[in-house]
Amino acid sequence: MGQRHELTQQEWERNRNMYPSEHPMEGKRGRPAKYDNRGIMNGILWIARNGAPWRELPERYGKWQAVYARFRKWKQLEIFADIIASLCTDADMENLSIDSTSCKVHQSANGGEKTKNKAVGISKGGRNTKIHVIVDGLGNPISFLLSAGNEHDSKHAIPLLKQVEVKGSNILGDRAYNAKEIRDYIIAHQASYTIPPKKNNPNPWTLDSHTYKERHLVECFFQKLKWFRRVFTRYDKLDSSFLAFVMVAAIAILLI
Repeated sequence: MGQRHELTQQEWERNRNMYPSEHPMEGKRGRPAKYDNRGIMNGILWIARNGAPWRELPERYGKWQAVYARFRKWKQLEIFADIIASLCTDADMENLSIDSTSCKVHQSANGGEKTKNKAVGISKGGRNTKIHVIVDGLGNPISFLLSAGNEHDSKHAIPLLKQVEVKGSNILGDRAYNAKEIRDYIIAHQASYTIPPKKNNPNPWTLDSHTYKERHLVECFFQKLKWFRRVFTRYDKLDSSFLAFVMVAAIAILLI
């Protein structure tokens, strides 16, 4: 990053072609956008890093309504997911680490589209949302999924793994992922796993402790992810908006 929260020219060049054009296509009617994509993305990064409401966005990034409108459009077009995919085209797939982290849900995230599938759950610590992630052998994120904070990690392991081509990879996870169903899925897709058995397992398997230490990469990614206040605490009512901010933070991490 160059100025705090802002993309340098070099970082911008790595992903500038992934955004929709600011100007009407040739032969199409319309007027050019008032704000360029780089300024809008820097405004989104400012919100992500500071956790502030949209209305508090500094004027140097443009009107908050314009920045929010572009954020919403890019979210709907899955631009952030496409940028992450483009930045991870040379991912190290030898060892893939899977894990989750919990984020507190602010009271402002209540309401909105109240559906039974909203990724908010109540635990001893209050309302939480879990972010499930798979990182590659370099610690770069390649897959994301949200769930309620009171749901077990194993419930979402297979849906998360389905987002990635795991053939030939070694899946690293803690004891939360040692369910037979998960291990069978990994083997069925021609991958291997380094997951410790439960202590009360009557038929424990051998664990490669040296390889298992590589799982720290996913923990390091979570530590970086929570530098971003809009991720550290969930302020967004919609799962799609919160996940978009998770991806915005991941893009910034990948570009550093």
